[in-house]
Amino acid sequence: MDGITKTQNFSKIHGTIDARMAGIASSLFMDRPVTLADQGDRSSDCGGRTIRLARGDASGFELSGAGGTITYSDPIAESSIAALVAMTYAGEGPVAADPASLSIIALADRLARTNIPVLINGPTGTGKEVLSNFIHRRSPRAAKPFIAVNCAAIPETMLEAMLFGHEKGSFTGANAAGEGFFRAADGGTLLLDEIAEMPLSLQAKLLRALQEGEVVPIGATRPIKVDVRIIACANRDLPHEVQEGRFRADLYYRLNVFPIEMLALRERRADIAPLAFAMLLRHVGKGERMPWISNAALAALANYPWPGNVRELENVMRRALLLSQGHAEIGIEHIVFDMTARAVEKPVEAPVAAEPEASAKLSKIVQISEARAIMEALESVGGHRANAARALGISERTLRYRLASFRDAGIAVGAGR
Repeated sequence: MDGITKTQNFSKIHGTIDARMAGIASSLFMDRPVTLADQGDRSSDCGGRTIRLARGDASGFELSGAGGTITYSDPIAESSIAALVAMTYAGEGPVAADPASLSIIALADRLARTNIPVLINGPTGTGKEVLSNFIHRRSPRAAKPFIAVNCAAIPETMLEAMLFGHEKGSFTGANAAGEGFFRAADGGTLLLDEIAEMPLSLQAKLLRALQEGEVVPIGATRPIKVDVRIIACANRDLPHEVQEGRFRADLYYRLNVFPIEMLALRERRADIAPLAFAMLLRHVGKGERMPWISNAALAALANYPWPGNVRELENVMRRALLLSQGHAEIGIEHIVFDMTARAVEKPVEAPVAAEPEASAKLSKIVQISEARAIMEALESVGGHRANAARALGISERTLRYRLASFRDAGIAVGAGR
């Protein structure tokens, strides 16, 4: 187990947990070593970051510095191993237990040692940026910058200057020169998230930067050499985008040296429990008591379809922390899912005379109405995004942005094509 030291008492007293952890930890990685110990072990037998385990009637967490103590009642319960995986790896690297995820992480670790471009595909909220950051941290470039750029969040008119830099006076408002993200990431890693949103004209310039290892800032006449490892992420089917003429085939093949496919959370259910505990570790307030997650609550989480993937799971666990205040355990009554998705998937005509609920927010009503209008437009044109955008009187880029924002809010709308 990479980075893990175990005391003799840990292996002897917690053998069942030890055996289960070995199968998971062989594919996970951390920045700081950890010692797994029994609660009765002396401090002199342990390293700096220590996680102690104890058997007890009631399960629970006790945080202490970078480690803590986990008390469990049933060594074969899913919550027991999930809590240990979360405390060992949360904040250190990707948290996973599903075989599919573990194989992806092991592959990413091998890729990290190379300089080849990486293309990560997968739905929104599946952890593509987390995996990208992991690849950077495990690479020889770890001491250099890791810069993440969301291509959909930057206006098209600014994206070229932000990526490749510009000279002073090269355009209106350019009162000073800008180095751009490529030069800022020199020696390190540049993550281009939602790369399918990049305009075709910029795709040609990106291709040259990849091929030649140089950029030409706006207003400059000479190229500048850069040493940058590119990781690109996409939540759309890039081969289909190439076929439709929205993404350059030569750039796609340049990036697609070694593609990685991130699965939706519902397709890797063994990850849900450790991720849920990791979310608690991330969001529990300093000095607050860390609640346990009951088996019933974990079962409810495992049976949910997770349209918003890991991002939605984080929202649900933050909500559960709030609702379970004063309780030692998060029960099924504290798990509240976002029901908006179901309301949008099958809209029901509201009575004309019906009064809105007092808790309804105008912004949410507008968002739901907008989602329904977009869903109806997509259905009317057979899911074709360009035709739907034309019918709605908006640009295709705006439509893509709206679809992404609905998914982030847990509103399920057909992605179209």
